Amino acid sequence: MDRRSLIKNAGIAGVLAAGAAPAVHAQAAIRWRLASSFPKSLDTLFGGAETFAKAVRTMSGGKFEISTHAAGELMPAFGVVDGVQQGSVEMAQTAPYYFFGKDETFTLGCAIPFGLNSRQLTAWMYEGNGLKLMREFYAKYNIVNFPGGNTGAQMGGWFRKEVKSVKDLKGLKFRIGGFAGKVMERMGVVPQNIPGGEIYTSLEKGTIDAAEWVGPYDDQKLGFVKVAPFYYYPGFWEGSAQLDFFINQKAWDSLSAENKGIVEAACSQAHVDIQAKYDARNPLALKQLVASGAKLRPFPTDMMNEAFKHSMAIYQETSAKNESFKKIYADLSKFRADQNLWFRFTEGTFDRFMQAQKL
Repeated sequence: MDRRSLIKNAGIAGVLAAGAAPAVHAQAAIRWRLASSFPKSLDTLFGGAETFAKAVRTMSGGKFEISTHAAGELMPAFGVVDGVQQGSVEMAQTAPYYFFGKDETFTLGCAIPFGLNSRQLTAWMYEGNGLKLMREFYAKYNIVNFPGGNTGAQMGGWFRKEVKSVKDLKGLKFRIGGFAGKVMERMGVVPQNIPGGEIYTSLEKGTIDAAEWVGPYDDQKLGFVKVAPFYYYPGFWEGSAQLDFFINQKAWDSLSAENKGIVEAACSQAHVDIQAKYDARNPLALKQLVASGAKLRPFPTDMMNEAFKHSMAIYQETSAKNESFKKIYADLSKFRADQNLWFRFTEGTFDRFMQAQKL
Protein backbone atom coordinates (compact mmCIF):
# COMPACT_ATOMS: atom_id res chain seq x y z
CA MET A 1 0.00 0.00 0.00
CA ASP A 2 1.38 3.41 -0.90
CA ARG A 3 1.66 6.24 1.67
CA ARG A 4 -1.24 8.31 0.32
CA SER A 5 -3.63 5.36 0.39
CA LEU A 6 -2.56 4.48 3.88
CA ILE A 7 -3.27 7.99 5.13
CA LYS A 8 -6.62 8.13 3.30
CA ASN A 9 -7.89 4.79 4.53
CA ALA A 10 -6.48 4.61 8.03
CA GLY A 11 -6.64 8.25 9.05
CA ILE A 12 -4.09 9.97 11.25
CA ALA A 13 -4.63 7.62 14.17
CA GLY A 14 -3.96 4.64 11.98
CA VAL A 15 -0.85 6.24 10.54
CA LEU A 16 0.57 6.83 13.98
CA ALA A 17 -0.29 3.32 15.05
CA ALA A 18 1.36 1.88 11.96
CA GLY A 19 4.51 3.91 12.56
CA ALA A 20 4.33 5.44 9.09
CA ALA A 21 4.54 9.06 10.27
CA PRO A 22 7.92 10.69 10.95
CA ALA A 23 9.06 10.44 14.54
CA VAL A 24 8.58 13.53 16.69
CA HIS A 25 11.09 14.11 19.49
CA ALA A 26 10.22 16.59 22.24
CA GLN A 27 13.14 18.86 23.00
CA ALA A 28 14.19 18.59 26.63
CA ALA A 29 13.78 21.73 28.70
CA ILE A 30 17.01 23.45 29.72
CA ARG A 31 17.46 24.94 33.17
CA TRP A 32 20.53 27.05 33.97
CA ARG A 33 21.57 29.19 36.91
CA LEU A 34 23.28 32.56 36.56
CA ALA A 35 25.31 34.01 39.45
CA SER A 36 25.76 37.79 39.33
CA SER A 37 28.37 39.93 41.05
CA PHE A 38 25.76 42.65 41.64
CA PRO A 39 22.95 43.23 44.16
CA LYS A 40 19.31 43.35 43.06
CA SER A 41 19.08 46.98 44.15
CA LEU A 42 21.11 47.96 41.08
CA ASP A 43 18.43 47.59 38.43
CA THR A 44 20.83 48.68 35.71
CA LEU A 45 23.56 46.14 36.43
CA PHE A 46 21.66 43.19 37.89
CA GLY A 47 18.80 44.21 35.63
CA GLY A 48 21.00 43.30 32.67
CA ALA A 49 21.02 39.68 33.86
CA GLU A 50 17.23 39.75 34.11
CA THR A 51 16.93 41.26 30.63
CA PHE A 52 19.16 38.51 29.28
CA ALA A 53 17.25 35.69 30.99
CA LYS A 54 13.88 37.05 29.85
CA ALA A 55 15.11 37.26 26.24
CA VAL A 56 16.35 33.65 26.34
CA ARG A 57 13.03 32.46 27.76
CA THR A 58 11.01 34.39 25.15
CA MET A 59 13.08 33.33 22.15
CA SER A 60 13.06 29.69 23.21
CA GLY A 61 9.33 29.62 23.83
CA GLY A 62 9.95 28.89 27.49
CA LYS A 63 12.09 25.83 26.79
CA PHE A 64 15.31 27.49 28.00
CA GLU A 65 15.02 28.96 31.50
CA ILE A 66 17.84 30.77 33.28
CA SER A 67 17.32 31.74 36.92
CA THR A 68 19.22 34.86 37.99
CA HIS A 69 20.83 35.12 41.42
CA ALA A 70 22.22 38.28 42.99
CA ALA A 71 25.60 38.47 44.68
CA GLY A 72 25.67 36.37 47.82
CA GLU A 73 22.71 34.14 46.95
CA LEU A 74 24.68 31.27 45.40
CA MET A 75 28.21 32.55 45.92
CA PRO A 76 30.06 35.76 46.85
CA ALA A 77 30.27 38.61 44.35
CA PHE A 78 33.92 37.84 43.69
CA GLY A 79 33.44 34.06 43.57
CA VAL A 80 31.64 33.82 40.25
CA VAL A 81 34.68 33.03 38.08
CA ASP A 82 35.52 30.06 40.28
CA GLY A 83 31.87 29.04 40.17
CA VAL A 84 31.72 29.02 36.39
CA GLN A 85 35.17 27.49 35.96
CA GLN A 86 34.29 24.61 38.26
CA GLY A 87 30.79 24.16 36.85
CA SER A 88 28.99 25.03 40.10
CA VAL A 89 26.81 27.28 37.95
CA GLU A 90 26.40 27.35 34.19
CA MET A 91 27.08 31.07 33.88
CA ALA A 92 27.78 34.36 35.59
CA GLN A 93 27.37 38.07 35.04
CA THR A 94 30.25 40.21 36.25
CA ALA A 95 32.80 42.94 35.64
CA PRO A 96 35.93 41.03 34.54
CA TYR A 97 38.38 43.43 36.15
CA TYR A 98 37.25 42.25 39.58
CA PHE A 99 39.53 39.27 38.97
CA PHE A 100 42.78 41.04 38.11
CA GLY A 101 44.28 39.32 41.16
CA LYS A 102 44.06 36.02 39.25
CA ASP A 103 45.62 37.56 36.16
CA GLU A 104 45.94 41.21 35.10
CA THR A 105 44.61 40.22 31.67
CA PHE A 106 41.05 40.12 33.04
CA THR A 107 41.06 43.91 33.17
CA LEU A 108 41.47 44.26 29.40
CA GLY A 109 38.01 42.79 28.82
CA CYS A 110 36.40 45.37 31.08
CA ALA A 111 38.22 48.66 31.67
CA ILE A 112 41.70 50.05 32.12
CA PRO A 113 42.80 53.58 33.04
CA PHE A 114 42.86 55.82 29.96
CA GLY A 115 41.53 52.99 27.80
CA LEU A 116 38.65 52.97 25.31
CA ASN A 117 35.28 54.66 25.51
CA SER A 118 32.19 52.47 25.24
CA ARG A 119 31.74 52.71 21.48
CA GLN A 120 35.42 52.05 20.90
CA LEU A 121 35.43 49.06 23.24
CA THR A 122 32.39 47.55 21.52
CA ALA A 123 34.07 48.12 18.14
CA TRP A 124 37.26 46.44 19.35
CA MET A 125 35.27 43.49 20.66
CA TYR A 126 33.07 42.87 17.64
CA GLU A 127 35.01 44.26 14.68
CA GLY A 128 38.56 44.24 16.03
CA ASN A 129 40.37 41.37 17.71
CA GLY A 130 39.01 41.94 21.22
CA LEU A 131 36.49 39.13 21.54
CA LYS A 132 38.76 36.62 19.80
CA LEU A 133 41.75 37.46 22.00
CA MET A 134 39.79 37.53 25.26
CA ARG A 135 38.19 34.16 24.47
CA GLU A 136 41.61 32.66 23.92
CA PHE A 137 42.54 33.88 27.38
CA TYR A 138 39.31 32.83 29.11
CA ALA A 139 39.62 29.32 27.66
CA LYS A 140 42.19 28.68 30.42
CA TYR A 141 39.34 29.10 32.90
CA ASN A 142 36.82 26.93 31.00
CA ILE A 143 34.92 30.11 30.15
CA VAL A 144 33.23 31.37 26.98
CA ASN A 145 32.46 35.08 27.26
CA PHE A 146 29.99 37.47 25.67
CA PRO A 147 29.86 41.26 26.10
CA GLY A 148 26.87 41.98 28.31
CA GLY A 149 26.60 45.71 28.83
CA ASN A 150 28.62 48.88 29.30
CA THR A 151 28.27 51.68 31.82
CA GLY A 152 29.74 54.35 29.56
CA ALA A 153 32.22 56.79 31.07
CA GLN A 154 32.03 56.77 34.85
CA MET A 155 32.38 59.36 37.59
CA GLY A 156 35.48 59.61 39.73
CA GLY A 157 33.75 58.83 42.99
CA TRP A 158 32.71 60.20 46.36
CA PHE A 159 35.16 61.74 48.82
CA ARG A 160 34.63 62.73 52.42
CA LYS A 161 37.12 65.59 52.02
CA GLU A 162 38.06 67.82 49.10
CA VAL A 163 41.05 66.88 46.93
CA LYS A 164 42.85 70.00 45.70
CA SER A 165 46.05 68.39 44.43
CA VAL A 166 47.74 65.03 44.09
CA LYS A 167 49.30 65.63 47.52
CA ASP A 168 45.87 65.26 49.17
CA LEU A 169 45.74 61.62 48.09
CA LYS A 170 48.50 60.50 50.44
CA GLY A 171 47.15 57.92 52.91
CA LEU A 172 43.61 58.14 51.49
CA LYS A 173 41.70 54.85 51.85
CA PHE A 174 39.84 54.58 48.55
CA ARG A 175 37.45 51.85 47.42
CA ILE A 176 38.86 51.18 43.97
CA GLY A 177 40.08 48.03 42.29
CA GLY A 178 41.92 46.63 39.30
CA PHE A 179 44.61 48.62 37.57
CA ALA A 180 43.06 51.81 38.87
CA GLY A 181 44.00 50.68 42.37
CA LYS A 182 47.60 50.13 41.28
CA VAL A 183 47.74 53.58 39.69
CA MET A 184 46.26 55.31 42.71
CA GLU A 185 48.58 53.39 45.01
CA ARG A 186 51.56 54.98 43.29
CA MET A 187 50.09 58.37 44.16
CA GLY A 188 49.84 57.53 47.86
CA VAL A 189 46.33 56.03 47.98
CA VAL A 190 45.55 52.88 49.96
CA PRO A 191 43.21 50.97 47.57
CA GLN A 192 40.36 48.87 48.95
CA ASN A 193 38.44 46.26 46.92
CA ILE A 194 34.91 46.17 48.38
CA PRO A 195 31.69 44.83 46.78
CA GLY A 196 29.05 47.42 45.89
CA GLY A 197 26.65 46.36 48.62
CA GLU A 198 29.21 47.09 51.36
CA ILE A 199 30.49 50.51 50.23
CA TYR A 200 27.97 52.75 52.01
CA THR A 201 28.56 51.20 55.42
CA SER A 202 32.32 51.45 54.96
CA LEU A 203 32.07 55.15 54.11
CA GLU A 204 29.64 55.82 56.94
CA LYS A 205 31.89 54.15 59.53
CA GLY A 206 35.01 55.86 58.19
CA THR A 207 36.61 52.53 57.28
CA ILE A 208 37.32 54.17 53.92
CA ASP A 209 37.69 57.84 52.97
CA ALA A 210 36.39 57.66 49.41
CA ALA A 211 34.72 55.28 46.98
CA GLU A 212 34.04 55.02 43.30
CA TRP A 213 31.19 52.98 41.91
CA VAL A 214 29.63 53.83 38.55
CA GLY A 215 27.74 57.08 38.06
CA PRO A 216 24.81 59.21 39.21
CA TYR A 217 21.94 56.77 38.73
CA ASP A 218 23.50 53.90 40.67
CA ASP A 219 25.32 56.17 43.13
CA GLN A 220 22.06 57.87 44.05
CA LYS A 221 20.47 54.52 44.89
CA LEU A 222 23.39 53.63 47.13
CA GLY A 223 23.12 56.91 49.04
CA PHE A 224 26.79 57.94 48.98
CA VAL A 225 25.97 61.67 49.00
CA LYS A 226 24.83 61.34 52.63
CA VAL A 227 28.28 60.31 53.88
CA ALA A 228 30.78 61.69 51.31
CA PRO A 229 29.61 64.94 49.66
CA PHE A 230 32.46 65.66 47.22
CA TYR A 231 31.65 64.08 43.85
CA TYR A 232 34.63 63.98 41.48
CA TYR A 233 34.95 63.47 37.73
CA PRO A 234 35.99 61.95 35.39
CA GLY A 235 36.59 58.31 36.29
CA PHE A 236 39.71 58.18 34.13
CA TRP A 237 40.14 54.51 35.00
CA GLU A 238 36.76 53.75 33.39
CA GLY A 239 36.25 55.72 30.20
CA SER A 240 33.88 52.79 29.78
CA ALA A 241 33.42 49.51 31.63
CA GLN A 242 32.13 46.39 29.92
CA LEU A 243 30.25 43.70 31.80
CA ASP A 244 30.52 40.13 30.58
CA PHE A 245 28.45 37.00 30.66
CA PHE A 246 30.75 34.10 31.48
CA ILE A 247 29.52 30.64 30.42
CA ASN A 248 31.03 27.34 31.47
CA GLN A 249 32.66 25.75 28.42
CA LYS A 250 31.01 22.34 28.93
CA ALA A 251 27.58 23.92 29.37
CA TRP A 252 28.09 25.97 26.22
CA ASP A 253 29.21 22.97 24.20
CA SER A 254 26.08 21.08 25.27
CA LEU A 255 23.76 23.60 23.62
CA SER A 256 22.27 23.11 20.17
CA ALA A 257 23.16 25.60 17.43
CA GLU A 258 19.71 27.13 17.88
CA ASN A 259 20.16 27.69 21.60
CA LYS A 260 23.66 29.06 21.12
CA GLY A 261 22.16 31.60 18.73
CA ILE A 262 19.50 32.49 21.29
CA VAL A 263 22.13 33.06 24.01
CA GLU A 264 24.25 35.22 21.73
CA ALA A 265 21.26 37.34 20.68
CA ALA A 266 20.12 37.75 24.29
CA CYS A 267 23.62 38.87 25.34
CA SER A 268 23.60 41.50 22.60
CA GLN A 269 20.21 42.74 23.77
CA ALA A 270 21.47 43.12 27.34
CA HIS A 271 24.63 44.82 26.06
CA VAL A 272 22.63 47.57 24.34
CA ASP A 273 20.00 47.80 27.07
CA ILE A 274 22.39 48.51 29.95
CA GLN A 275 24.13 51.48 28.35
CA ALA A 276 20.84 52.89 27.06
CA LYS A 277 19.55 52.89 30.64
CA TYR A 278 22.65 54.66 31.97
CA ASP A 279 22.67 57.29 29.22
CA ALA A 280 18.98 58.00 29.74
CA ARG A 281 18.93 58.01 33.55
CA ASN A 282 22.24 59.58 34.60
CA PRO A 283 21.40 63.23 33.68
CA LEU A 284 18.36 63.52 35.93
CA ALA A 285 20.08 61.61 38.74
CA LEU A 286 23.03 64.02 38.61
CA LYS A 287 20.70 67.03 38.90
CA GLN A 288 18.98 65.44 41.88
CA LEU A 289 22.27 64.62 43.58
CA VAL A 290 23.48 68.20 43.25
CA ALA A 291 20.13 69.42 44.63
CA SER A 292 20.59 67.12 47.63
CA GLY A 293 24.07 68.41 48.46
CA ALA A 294 26.61 66.76 46.13
CA LYS A 295 29.56 69.06 45.45
CA LEU A 296 30.80 68.45 41.90
CA ARG A 297 34.55 68.78 41.42
CA PRO A 298 36.91 67.94 38.55
CA PHE A 299 40.01 65.99 39.48
CA PRO A 300 43.02 68.33 39.75
CA THR A 301 45.10 68.57 36.57
CA ASP A 302 48.30 67.48 38.34
CA MET A 303 46.52 64.34 39.53
CA MET A 304 45.29 63.48 36.02
CA ASN A 305 48.75 63.96 34.53
CA GLU A 306 50.36 61.90 37.26
CA ALA A 307 47.79 59.14 36.83
CA PHE A 308 48.36 58.97 33.08
CA LYS A 309 52.11 58.69 33.56
CA HIS A 310 51.80 55.90 36.12
CA SER A 311 49.22 54.05 33.99
CA MET A 312 51.48 53.89 30.96
CA ALA A 313 54.38 52.71 33.13
CA ILE A 314 52.28 49.95 34.68
CA TYR A 315 51.21 48.68 31.24
CA GLN A 316 54.85 48.40 30.20
CA GLU A 317 55.83 46.64 33.42
CA THR A 318 52.91 44.21 33.24
CA SER A 319 53.57 43.43 29.59
CA ALA A 320 57.16 42.54 30.47
CA LYS A 321 56.06 39.79 32.87
CA ASN A 322 52.68 38.63 31.53
CA GLU A 323 52.58 37.30 27.94
CA SER A 324 48.77 37.14 27.77
CA PHE A 325 48.49 40.75 28.89
CA LYS A 326 51.27 41.84 26.52
CA LYS A 327 49.62 40.25 23.48
CA ILE A 328 46.15 41.64 24.12
CA TYR A 329 47.21 45.08 25.37
CA ALA A 330 49.38 45.60 22.27
CA ASP A 331 46.34 45.00 20.07
CA LEU A 332 44.09 47.20 22.21
CA SER A 333 46.69 49.95 22.28
CA LYS A 334 46.97 50.06 18.48
CA PHE A 335 43.19 50.10 18.15
CA ARG A 336 42.97 52.92 20.71
CA ALA A 337 45.42 55.09 18.77
CA ASP A 338 43.43 54.75 15.55
CA GLN A 339 40.13 55.35 17.33
CA ASN A 340 41.36 58.47 19.09
CA LEU A 341 42.60 59.90 15.82
CA TRP A 342 39.18 59.34 14.24
CA PHE A 343 37.15 60.56 17.22
CA ARG A 344 39.23 63.73 17.43
CA PHE A 345 37.85 64.84 14.08
CA THR A 346 34.28 63.67 14.63
CA GLU A 347 32.67 62.94 18.00
CA GLY A 348 35.23 64.90 19.99
CA THR A 349 34.82 68.12 18.02
CA PHE A 350 31.06 67.75 17.74
CA ASP A 351 30.65 67.05 21.45
CA ARG A 352 32.80 69.99 22.52
CA PHE A 353 30.80 72.37 20.30
CA MET A 354 27.42 71.10 21.48
CA GLN A 355 28.38 71.20 25.15
CA ALA A 356 29.30 74.87 24.78
CA GLN A 357 25.86 75.79 23.46
CA LYS A 358 22.95 77.02 25.55
CA LEU A 359 20.15 74.65 24.61
